[in-house]
Amino acid sequence: MAKKTSIGGWAYIWGGYSEAPIPLEDVLKRISELGFDGFELGAFPPHLPANTKVERMKVKKLLEKYHLGLSGVAAPAPSPATSKEEDYIKAVKDNLELCVDLNIPKLRVETVDPPTGIPGGMDYETCFEKVASIWNKAADVCAKEGVKLVWEFEPGFLFNKPSEVVRMVYKVDHPNFLIMFDSCHAYMSSVVGARHMGKKEILPKGVVQFLYMLTGKIGAIHLIDSDGTLHDNNTSTHAPLGTGLLNFDEIIPAIIDAGYKDDWWTIDLCFWPKALEVTADCKIFLDKLIDKYIK
Repeated sequence: MAKKTSIGGWAYIWGGYSEAPIPLEDVLKRISELGFDGFELGAFPPHLPANTKVERMKVKKLLEKYHLGLSGVAAPAPSPATSKEEDYIKAVKDNLELCVDLNIPKLRVETVDPPTGIPGGMDYETCFEKVASIWNKAADVCAKEGVKLVWEFEPGFLFNKPSEVVRMVYKVDHPNFLIMFDSCHAYMSSVVGARHMGKKEILPKGVVQFLYMLTGKIGAIHLIDSDGTLHDNNTSTHAPLGTGLLNFDEIIPAIIDAGYKDDWWTIDLCFWPKALEVTADCKIFLDKLIDKYIK
């Protein structure tokens, strides 16, 4: 089966569009015209004003109208470190209703808390184990609905060192819990050591080495470039594909070697000031990579 391309919808409601988000239908119409196979839903206003049956069906009708699938969803969820387990699982179940209604195969999660210290007065190991335990239970809940639970690590959130990411996926120890590997975040983590607590952890072979460390544990891919900087001193600057420092001729084969077998390949232009203006060029860049390495 030919590989499928999608793009994250949050790029058109945040960053340069925070004052005037682009309506969901306008985004879907444009990406359909550009030949994308799907969309990755940012389940936030205004694209999803509320997670209700009525609003979910509106999104479904628009996707059907423009013949687009969904590669995954980023939806609101509390901190796994500071939440009560029952509250966190309830939030996951609420988001699963969205996944089931819209046939979304992957639910993204994050640690939420900043990497400025361990939250809630816990010590490091207690916090790490609590997050892993909650995600293990959440992964089990998701598995019952046929939805993968994928964790997106990044500089803006706790546990962002390469060794922490690898350790977490093995600590959770559930076949339905996998890593969402964002090429830009991976560069900032493994090459720059951005916002690492304590001593920076740099990998000699950078992103490619990081990928091999996660062999068999990658469940989703976000492809985007990096200029080596942080957006607002918080998370990675998501530079348009082909404009930054990443060597995708090395990265794409490494992704495949690391065992990524899913059909979806997703572009993430989060916070890029004029994301819609560079979407077409990013699609062309991704298509060339797919033709060269993946098909």
